[in-house]
Amino acid sequence: MKPPLIQEQGPATVLPVATPATVRAYVRHLARRHRGGFGAVVGLHTVATLAGLVGPWVLGSLVEDLSAGTTEGRVLSAVGWYLAALVLQSAFIGWSRLRGGMLGEEVLADLREDFLVRSVALPPGVLERAGTGDLVSRGTTDVDRLSKSVREAVPELAVAVVSVVLVLGALVLTSPLLAVSVAVALPLLLSTSRWYFRRAPQSYRAESAGYAAVNTVLAETVDAGRTVESLRLGTRRVELADRKIHEWQAWERYTLWLRSVWFPTVSASYAIVIIGTLALGGWFVLRGWLTVGQLTTGVLYAQALTTPVDLILRWYDELQVGQASLARLVGVREVADPDTDAAIRPAGRQVAATEVRFGYREGSDVLHGISLDVAPGSRVALVGPSGAGKSTLGRLLAGIYAPGRGSVTLGGAALARMPAERVRAEVALVNQEHHVFVGTLRDNLRLARAEADDTELRAALAAVDADEWAEALPEGLDTEVGSGGLALTPPQAQQLALARLVLADPHTLVLDEATSLLDPRAARHLERSLSRVLAGRTVIAIAHRLHTAHDADVIAVVERGRISEYGPHDALVSAGGPYAALWRSWRDEG
Repeated sequence: MKPPLIQEQGPATVLPVATPATVRAYVRHLARRHRGGFGAVVGLHTVATLAGLVGPWVLGSLVEDLSAGTTEGRVLSAVGWYLAALVLQSAFIGWSRLRGGMLGEEVLADLREDFLVRSVALPPGVLERAGTGDLVSRGTTDVDRLSKSVREAVPELAVAVVSVVLVLGALVLTSPLLAVSVAVALPLLLSTSRWYFRRAPQSYRAESAGYAAVNTVLAETVDAGRTVESLRLGTRRVELADRKIHEWQAWERYTLWLRSVWFPTVSASYAIVIIGTLALGGWFVLRGWLTVGQLTTGVLYAQALTTPVDLILRWYDELQVGQASLARLVGVREVADPDTDAAIRPAGRQVAATEVRFGYREGSDVLHGISLDVAPGSRVALVGPSGAGKSTLGRLLAGIYAPGRGSVTLGGAALARMPAERVRAEVALVNQEHHVFVGTLRDNLRLARAEADDTELRAALAAVDADEWAEALPEGLDTEVGSGGLALTPPQAQQLALARLVLADPHTLVLDEATSLLDPRAARHLERSLSRVLAGRTVIAIAHRLHTAHDADVIAVVERGRISEYGPHDALVSAGGPYAALWRSWRDEG
């Protein structure tokens, strides 16, 4: 069976998958962080394995004594030693499993925390281009897949290696000749395992990437459900989802086929070990090179060897799935931090774009040589048809993206060269997306300014006309909202996002259809309320509702990635150009 063909990726830039070197370095870092717990698990299981070696030795000695004639007391003594060793082994195995489970939970918690911390720190432009589906898939599906490896595979693999070493050592001490017989199955075991592990890692990575692609398509389709319906894209989106699901299933079938070939050959090699040990051992006994007691002990050790070897191979296979997921989780650490300089500070509030060119893919520009000056305290409206580049230009002016060519500056300082924290303190982007986080209403508001007191929080809500419904909540600011709490309506969630904006208090705002989820009357009312709050601030508004443009100081009409018209509302209407056509069309529809 051949692996599925890798389909050409879409235009989105997916987040990177970590290289093996990066994954190994991160694993070493985790091992150092948890070396105490790891050492305790290995130490406890070492004692358990040593106790487990007593049983076969006692039985071999008993067989030897029985063949030569022995007493009832000797048999009872052997039974006593065997049971004592069994109890000791069981106790330490249980203890080691408990410590292993605790270690796994601690490591998994560190993995989640490290991933979350790095994800939050990713440059906004990287997330905008990659989309949320891939990141969500890593934080949910890949963490779930990795949980089994971390909780069980890592500690059990470590103790299985210790068991193999100790059992082999005991077998050599019992009879070096029998130890050689174990090697009979090695060629089959090594060749099939090498065949499997040469194909498995990349196949599991492709399987994980395929699932992420399915998740991305479904998430994007749901998020843009209204657009899909209005443009009648439902059939195309379903076809795309079907194709991605088919590609993912193809990799699922291929990895299943790999396991269906490998697992039976591994089981066959275990049978060969036992049969080989019995056959060669019996011949050694007939030649007088081995006693019956040594053969008994050796066969039991050989049989005991199959269990940890099976664990190593089984968990190593599980680690292939875990390694693929870990590489995707650690991959966010390989996203390069933007080249910024903490010494760069704006010398004013003027926003300027000079000969800006930008494209999401190399050689395919979306914006073509745009120049725009935004005076401090002015209100600029970006209007134009869908797909003209308005939102892209807004993200450049907000410092989310860096221009491919040209420059975007704030107070003469390049936005792309300033640290993200400084940019966000100066310029804020409010787009169509809004989020209600799990927690109280107070916690949601304080995300913008942690030190804000209740008076400031209520003032921010009042500024966006949200104070009435907020005060009517069962517990006021202490009301739990978000998943598992009170579900806010879309307009309320959007007002909450705008209240955060008031608390953050940036001097320049980029509003990308920030009131799109409100009905026209509510949106107009909210915008009037915002006008009092935004007085004295620079506002760059991107909107399809042209009443926003009517209220602006100046309007920039964006068409096909260029500014085709620029000026105040009355002048552009009188000019009879593209803006006048848009205005007449919108007014007639209204």
